[in-house]
Amino acid sequence: MVKLTIVGRVSDGLPLAQCPRYVNDEEENDNFSTYKQQGEFILKEISRAALPLTNMTIRVDHHCFNYIVENGICFMSLCDSSYPRKLVNYYLQELAKEYQKFDSRLIERITKPYSFVGFGSIIGNIRRHYVDTRTQTNLAKLNAKCQQNLDFMTEDLSQIVKRRNRSEMLDRITQAPEHISQIWGSKNLEIIALKWTPITILTFVGAILLWTSLIFRDDLAFAGF
Repeated sequence: MVKLTIVGRVSDGLPLAQCPRYVNDEEENDNFSTYKQQGEFILKEISRAALPLTNMTIRVDHHCFNYIVENGICFMSLCDSSYPRKLVNYYLQELAKEYQKFDSRLIERITKPYSFVGFGSIIGNIRRHYVDTRTQTNLAKLNAKCQQNLDFMTEDLSQIVKRRNRSEMLDRITQAPEHISQIWGSKNLEIIALKWTPITILTFVGAILLWTSLIFRDDLAFAGF
């Protein structure tokens, strides 16, 4: 069963449209916001080229995110892990065909998440045809020798999250020395050094002379002079 669908722009990772939620029980209803956040995270990873632009399946819990990318737009769905991948591909390809009927220039102007509301109803209408995998139409699709690309790469969401965390950690490490060098190489620090270095040297020399004179005076006193 297709439970969640997100259509997003690859260039900036902005989610453009979604279908209404479809969950069976209270537990899944509670997790729906989590699944949605995970879908948005995947979209962002695609936009930053951390995930391929080819067909992909991402496993999470007992579900799978499946996505395809067509003309800079990502079509993603969340299904039960048992849902036939072949049907998922038909579903996403059908969404992509419907999307092509819209003026891309208007869609490029969208700046707010999920504001392409008109496509949400289209998603819902197409999804209805893929709810029951045993319908004659869907069985025919499953048995057909289609020419569509069904070679989905597969990965666990946990691995993608770990890779993202490592990337962020490396970014922080590489940026830290640069930040420090900018401080020490700043013009203000150079001015401060030129101003206070002579004063520091004079103070240090004066302290040594004072210390030496005190020692010399103690030696004279000890000798009886």
